[in-house]
Amino acid sequence: MSPPWHCLQLSPFLDKCSPAQVRLQTRTPDGPRGMFGTFIHILKSDGFLGLYGGLSASLLRQLTYSTTRFGVYEELKSTFTTASTSPSFPSLIAMASTSGFLGGIAGNPADVLNVRMQHDAALPASQRRNYAHALDGLIRMTREEGWRSLFRGVAPNSMRAVLMTASQLASYDGFKRLILSQTTLSDNSYTHFSASFLAGFVATTICSPVDVIKTRIMSAKESEGLGRLLGRIYRVEGVGWMFRGWVPSFVRLGPHTVVTFLFLEQHKRVWRALKGDGEVEGSRV
Repeated sequence: MSPPWHCLQLSPFLDKCSPAQVRLQTRTPDGPRGMFGTFIHILKSDGFLGLYGGLSASLLRQLTYSTTRFGVYEELKSTFTTASTSPSFPSLIAMASTSGFLGGIAGNPADVLNVRMQHDAALPASQRRNYAHALDGLIRMTREEGWRSLFRGVAPNSMRAVLMTASQLASYDGFKRLILSQTTLSDNSYTHFSASFLAGFVATTICSPVDVIKTRIMSAKESEGLGRLLGRIYRVEGVGWMFRGWVPSFVRLGPHTVVTFLFLEQHKRVWRALKGDGEVEGSRV
């Protein structure tokens, strides 16, 4: 097991891609097209700080969602790893799915806030919620909409968390094993970078459809059934809706995945050194 606080380190630097992703996923037909067009639109209408909309909610989300999923996954992997055997890849997927499901539930309130705060500036002034920060948003949501509003969209969000964690954490371990066994690379930063870059690409692609659905549900003013929502966006947008916002999502998630795992690997080594665990890292992939 390793401490998962490294998840907080990158949010302030990569959060500026999230508003563009949310705007693209909720874009009206007359809205700006493409990532760069959305960036320019945000800068013109909201200024530079508009790129950091919802930063406090993003940090709260990392503190709850990412800490839970990384912590549970590493604990499960450590529990089922012995000196002679490591969990199989299907077992890693199962562990990652369990971790992601728990993380999705833990982080759902912050995720709702994150989507709302980033989408707020795109709404007419009369429809904006104007949360001052994450704590203000949590209090107002509970007071104005009831505690159930904190878990709005928890089903697609938990499904996304399952897919994200399985495609990110399990695929990273899978790619790392493949690189170590099929190439001459050793367990070093080059291997960590390669495996994490591939994991980021896989995670972005697999999670894109669920991410769009989750964003639409959480940003909506009124509740709408999942089947009805899917039918409506398919009629209006065709199958292209599944990968709307993919580019800003990868621009955010790709570097985030790479640097997260680079930090995580170093944290593991420091943590194990402090615990006096001299076991070779490669045997504990």
